[in-house]
Amino acid sequence: MPRRPLPLNAIHTFIVTARHLNLTHAARELCITQGAVSRKIAALENWLGFPLFERHARGLRLTVQGSSLLPSFKSGFEQITQAAEQASTRHTILRLKAPTCAMRWLVPRLVALEQARPELHVALTTTVEHGTGLGHFDAAILYGAPAVSGYRLFEEVLTPVMAPGLLPGNGLSLEDLNGFTFLHPTADGRDWALWLADRHQELVMKRNQHFDTMDLAIGAAIQGFGVTMADISLIQSDLSMGRLVAPFHETVKTGAVYSLIQRPEEEAPPHLADVVAWLCHQP
Repeated sequence: MPRRPLPLNAIHTFIVTARHLNLTHAARELCITQGAVSRKIAALENWLGFPLFERHARGLRLTVQGSSLLPSFKSGFEQITQAAEQASTRHTILRLKAPTCAMRWLVPRLVALEQARPELHVALTTTVEHGTGLGHFDAAILYGAPAVSGYRLFEEVLTPVMAPGLLPGNGLSLEDLNGFTFLHPTADGRDWALWLADRHQELVMKRNQHFDTMDLAIGAAIQGFGVTMADISLIQSDLSMGRLVAPFHETVKTGAVYSLIQRPEEEAPPHLADVVAWLCHQP
Protein backbone atom coordinates (compact mmCIF):
# COMPACT_ATOMS: atom_id res chain seq x y z
CA MET A 1 0.00 0.00 0.00
CA PRO A 2 1.45 3.42 -0.94
CA ARG A 3 2.27 5.67 1.96
CA ARG A 4 0.27 8.83 2.53
CA PRO A 5 1.76 12.02 1.04
CA LEU A 6 4.10 13.90 3.32
CA PRO A 7 2.22 16.93 4.77
CA LEU A 8 4.51 19.73 3.55
CA ASN A 9 2.41 22.47 5.14
CA ALA A 10 2.81 20.74 8.49
CA ILE A 11 6.59 20.67 7.99
CA HIS A 12 6.58 24.46 7.63
CA THR A 13 4.52 24.70 10.81
CA PHE A 14 7.03 22.44 12.57
CA ILE A 15 9.98 24.61 11.43
CA VAL A 16 8.30 27.82 12.65
CA THR A 17 7.24 26.22 15.95
CA ALA A 18 10.75 24.85 16.52
CA ARG A 19 12.15 28.36 16.11
CA HIS A 20 9.80 29.84 18.74
CA LEU A 21 9.25 26.78 20.97
CA ASN A 22 5.95 28.44 21.73
CA LEU A 23 2.57 27.63 20.15
CA THR A 24 1.21 31.15 20.61
CA HIS A 25 4.17 32.83 18.91
CA ALA A 26 4.15 30.28 16.09
CA ALA A 27 0.43 30.82 15.55
CA ARG A 28 0.97 34.58 15.37
CA GLU A 29 3.67 34.25 12.69
CA LEU A 30 1.66 31.75 10.67
CA CYS A 31 -1.56 33.79 11.00
CA ILE A 32 -3.52 30.75 12.22
CA THR A 33 -4.94 29.74 15.59
CA GLN A 34 -2.95 27.99 18.29
CA GLY A 35 -5.25 25.00 17.89
CA ALA A 36 -4.46 24.83 14.15
CA VAL A 37 -0.74 24.79 14.94
CA SER A 38 -1.26 21.89 17.36
CA ARG A 39 -3.28 19.95 14.78
CA LYS A 40 -0.63 20.38 12.07
CA ILE A 41 2.14 19.27 14.41
CA ALA A 42 0.03 16.28 15.47
CA ALA A 43 -0.57 15.34 11.83
CA LEU A 44 3.16 15.37 11.12
CA GLU A 45 3.92 13.36 14.27
CA ASN A 46 1.26 10.85 13.27
CA TRP A 47 2.84 10.53 9.80
CA LEU A 48 6.34 10.08 11.27
CA GLY A 49 5.27 7.77 14.09
CA PHE A 50 7.05 9.62 16.90
CA PRO A 51 6.68 12.92 18.79
CA LEU A 52 8.57 16.05 17.75
CA PHE A 53 8.05 18.13 20.89
CA GLU A 54 7.82 17.60 24.59
CA ARG A 55 5.25 19.81 26.28
CA HIS A 56 6.10 21.34 29.62
CA ALA A 57 4.88 24.23 31.75
CA ARG A 58 7.06 26.90 30.16
CA GLY A 59 6.51 25.89 26.53
CA LEU A 60 7.95 23.30 24.20
CA ARG A 61 11.18 21.34 23.93
CA LEU A 62 12.33 19.41 20.87
CA THR A 63 12.59 15.66 21.26
CA VAL A 64 15.77 13.88 20.21
CA GLN A 65 14.06 12.84 16.96
CA GLY A 66 12.74 16.38 16.41
CA SER A 67 16.20 17.91 16.89
CA SER A 68 17.65 15.37 14.48
CA LEU A 69 15.05 16.07 11.76
CA LEU A 70 14.94 19.85 12.03
CA PRO A 71 18.15 20.71 10.04
CA SER A 72 17.15 18.44 7.14
CA PHE A 73 13.58 19.74 7.12
CA LYS A 74 14.80 23.35 7.14
CA SER A 75 17.28 22.74 4.33
CA GLY A 76 14.75 20.86 2.20
CA PHE A 77 12.02 23.45 2.70
CA GLU A 78 14.41 26.28 1.80
CA GLN A 79 15.38 24.48 -1.41
CA ILE A 80 11.73 24.00 -2.36
CA THR A 81 11.00 27.68 -1.67
CA GLN A 82 14.02 28.88 -3.67
CA ALA A 83 13.15 26.63 -6.62
CA ALA A 84 9.58 27.89 -6.64
CA GLU A 85 10.67 31.54 -6.44
CA GLN A 86 13.19 31.10 -9.26
CA ALA A 87 10.63 29.36 -11.45
CA SER A 88 8.13 32.13 -10.77
CA THR A 89 10.69 34.81 -11.64
CA ARG A 90 11.74 33.05 -14.84
CA HIS A 91 8.16 32.88 -16.02
CA THR A 92 7.07 36.38 -15.11
CA ILE A 93 5.11 37.86 -18.00
CA LEU A 94 4.96 41.64 -18.15
CA ARG A 95 1.91 42.96 -19.98
CA LEU A 96 2.54 46.05 -22.11
CA LYS A 97 -0.05 47.94 -24.12
CA ALA A 98 0.98 50.36 -26.88
CA PRO A 99 -0.70 52.22 -29.74
CA THR A 100 0.05 50.84 -33.20
CA CYS A 101 1.56 54.18 -34.20
CA ALA A 102 4.43 53.52 -31.76
CA MET A 103 5.41 50.11 -33.15
CA ARG A 104 8.32 51.32 -35.30
CA TRP A 105 9.93 52.85 -32.22
CA LEU A 106 8.96 50.15 -29.75
CA VAL A 107 9.61 46.82 -31.49
CA PRO A 108 13.38 47.27 -32.02
CA ARG A 109 13.76 48.13 -28.35
CA LEU A 110 11.79 45.07 -27.25
CA VAL A 111 13.95 42.88 -29.52
CA ALA A 112 17.11 44.36 -27.96
CA LEU A 113 15.66 43.82 -24.47
CA GLU A 114 14.92 40.16 -25.24
CA GLN A 115 18.49 39.65 -26.41
CA ALA A 116 20.01 41.41 -23.40
CA ARG A 117 17.61 40.01 -20.78
CA PRO A 118 16.16 36.72 -22.08
CA GLU A 119 14.62 35.99 -18.69
CA LEU A 120 12.19 38.90 -19.19
CA HIS A 121 9.11 38.29 -21.29
CA VAL A 122 7.01 41.23 -22.42
CA ALA A 123 3.58 40.35 -23.79
CA LEU A 124 2.72 43.20 -26.16
CA THR A 125 -0.84 44.20 -27.00
CA THR A 126 -1.45 46.87 -29.63
CA THR A 127 -4.39 49.23 -29.78
CA VAL A 128 -5.61 52.07 -32.00
CA GLU A 129 -6.65 53.97 -28.88
CA HIS A 130 -4.09 56.59 -27.94
CA GLY A 131 -4.81 57.92 -24.49
CA THR A 132 -6.45 55.18 -22.42
CA GLY A 133 -5.06 54.14 -19.04
CA LEU A 134 -3.49 50.93 -17.81
CA GLY A 135 -6.55 48.74 -17.54
CA HIS A 136 -5.33 45.24 -16.67
CA PHE A 137 -1.85 45.89 -18.12
CA ASP A 138 1.37 46.40 -16.16
CA ALA A 139 2.57 49.29 -18.33
CA ALA A 140 1.21 51.28 -21.25
CA ILE A 141 2.51 53.72 -23.83
CA LEU A 142 0.19 56.65 -24.38
CA TYR A 143 0.07 59.15 -27.24
CA GLY A 144 -1.30 62.65 -26.85
CA ALA A 145 -1.06 65.14 -24.02
CA PRO A 146 1.75 64.46 -21.52
CA ALA A 147 0.73 61.89 -18.92
CA VAL A 148 0.05 63.34 -15.46
CA SER A 149 2.20 60.61 -13.93
CA GLY A 150 4.72 58.63 -15.91
CA TYR A 151 7.72 59.09 -18.16
CA ARG A 152 8.04 61.13 -21.33
CA LEU A 153 9.56 58.95 -24.05
CA PHE A 154 9.71 61.51 -26.86
CA GLU A 155 7.70 64.34 -28.35
CA GLU A 156 6.15 64.13 -31.78
CA VAL A 157 8.13 66.00 -34.45
CA LEU A 158 6.93 65.71 -38.06
CA THR A 159 8.60 65.97 -41.45
CA PRO A 160 7.74 64.64 -44.95
CA VAL A 161 9.38 61.35 -46.00
CA MET A 162 9.36 59.14 -49.08
CA ALA A 163 11.07 56.12 -50.59
CA PRO A 164 14.56 56.94 -51.98
CA GLY A 165 13.51 55.85 -55.46
CA LEU A 166 10.97 58.66 -55.66
CA LEU A 167 13.46 61.42 -54.91
CA PRO A 168 14.68 63.22 -58.07
CA GLY A 169 18.40 63.36 -58.59
CA ASN A 170 18.42 67.17 -58.57
CA GLY A 171 16.54 67.44 -55.28
CA LEU A 172 12.96 68.26 -54.47
CA SER A 173 11.18 71.58 -54.08
CA LEU A 174 7.97 72.11 -52.17
CA GLU A 175 6.05 72.59 -55.42
CA ASP A 176 7.36 69.24 -56.71
CA LEU A 177 5.29 67.50 -54.04
CA ASN A 178 2.18 68.22 -56.10
CA GLY A 179 3.32 65.47 -58.46
CA PHE A 180 3.08 62.79 -55.74
CA THR A 181 0.29 61.04 -53.90
CA PHE A 182 -0.09 62.49 -50.42
CA LEU A 183 -0.29 59.85 -47.71
CA HIS A 184 -2.14 61.00 -44.61
CA PRO A 185 -1.65 59.32 -41.20
CA THR A 186 -5.10 60.60 -40.18
CA ALA A 187 -8.47 60.96 -41.86
CA ASP A 188 -8.52 64.75 -41.52
CA GLY A 189 -5.05 65.47 -42.96
CA ARG A 190 -4.10 67.61 -39.97
CA ASP A 191 -0.43 66.52 -39.98
CA TRP A 192 0.21 67.90 -43.45
CA ALA A 193 -1.81 71.02 -42.66
CA LEU A 194 0.27 71.67 -39.53
CA TRP A 195 3.60 71.29 -41.33
CA LEU A 196 2.53 73.54 -44.22
CA ALA A 197 1.07 76.17 -41.89
CA ASP A 198 4.36 76.30 -39.98
CA ARG A 199 6.07 77.12 -43.28
CA HIS A 200 3.33 79.55 -44.33
CA GLN A 201 2.82 77.49 -47.48
CA GLU A 202 -0.07 75.81 -49.26
CA LEU A 203 -0.23 72.88 -51.63
CA VAL A 204 -2.89 71.61 -54.00
CA MET A 205 -3.20 67.98 -52.97
CA LYS A 206 -4.76 66.31 -56.02
CA ARG A 207 -4.11 62.69 -55.04
CA ASN A 208 -4.60 61.59 -51.45
CA GLN A 209 -4.67 58.38 -49.47
CA HIS A 210 -5.75 58.30 -45.82
CA PHE A 211 -4.70 55.69 -43.24
CA ASP A 212 -5.86 54.82 -39.74
CA THR A 213 -2.37 55.05 -38.21
CA MET A 214 0.97 56.67 -38.93
CA ASP A 215 2.62 53.26 -39.03
CA LEU A 216 0.43 52.25 -41.97
CA ALA A 217 1.18 55.50 -43.81
CA ILE A 218 4.92 55.02 -43.25
CA GLY A 219 4.70 51.45 -44.54
CA ALA A 220 2.96 52.68 -47.70
CA ALA A 221 5.65 55.34 -48.19
CA ILE A 222 8.40 52.71 -47.92
CA GLN A 223 6.67 50.81 -50.71
CA GLY A 224 6.84 53.92 -52.92
CA PHE A 225 3.14 54.71 -52.78
CA GLY A 226 3.71 58.42 -52.14
CA VAL A 227 4.98 60.94 -49.62
CA THR A 228 3.82 60.93 -46.01
CA MET A 229 4.22 63.02 -42.91
CA ALA A 230 6.05 61.02 -40.24
CA ASP A 231 7.45 61.45 -36.76
CA ILE A 232 11.24 61.55 -36.87
CA SER A 233 11.62 59.36 -33.76
CA LEU A 234 9.49 56.63 -35.31
CA ILE A 235 11.45 56.51 -38.57
CA GLN A 236 15.05 56.68 -37.30
CA SER A 237 15.80 53.09 -38.30
CA ASP A 238 14.08 53.55 -41.69
CA LEU A 239 16.22 56.60 -42.40
CA SER A 240 19.46 54.94 -41.26
CA MET A 241 18.73 51.81 -43.30
CA GLY A 242 17.88 53.84 -46.41
CA ARG A 243 14.27 52.72 -46.60
CA LEU A 244 13.11 56.34 -46.38
CA VAL A 245 14.55 59.76 -47.07
CA ALA A 246 13.52 63.12 -45.62
CA PRO A 247 13.79 65.62 -48.51
CA PHE A 248 13.27 68.71 -46.31
CA HIS A 249 15.11 69.92 -43.22
CA GLU A 250 12.05 71.64 -41.77
CA THR A 251 10.16 69.89 -38.98
CA VAL A 252 7.17 70.84 -36.86
CA LYS A 253 6.23 69.90 -33.30
CA THR A 254 2.62 68.86 -32.87
CA GLY A 255 2.51 69.27 -29.09
CA ALA A 256 1.77 65.57 -28.64
CA VAL A 257 4.12 63.26 -26.75
CA TYR A 258 4.60 59.53 -26.26
CA SER A 259 4.49 58.70 -22.55
CA LEU A 260 4.98 55.52 -20.52
CA ILE A 261 2.92 54.77 -17.43
CA GLN A 262 3.19 51.77 -15.10
CA ARG A 263 1.56 50.14 -12.13
CA PRO A 264 2.40 51.53 -8.68
CA GLU A 265 5.45 49.93 -7.08
CA GLU A 266 3.38 48.05 -4.51
CA GLU A 267 1.31 46.43 -7.30
CA ALA A 268 4.10 45.90 -9.84
CA PRO A 269 5.22 42.38 -10.86
CA PRO A 270 8.93 41.46 -10.63
CA HIS A 271 11.24 43.23 -13.10
CA LEU A 272 8.66 45.77 -14.29
CA ALA A 273 11.03 48.54 -13.20
CA ASP A 274 13.78 46.98 -15.37
CA VAL A 275 11.59 47.04 -18.46
CA VAL A 276 10.46 50.61 -17.81
CA ALA A 277 14.05 51.77 -17.31
CA TRP A 278 15.10 50.03 -20.54
CA LEU A 279 12.41 51.72 -22.62
CA CYS A 280 13.04 55.10 -21.05
CA HIS A 281 16.81 55.10 -21.54
CA GLN A 282 17.35 53.29 -24.84
CA PRO A 283 18.37 55.78 -27.57
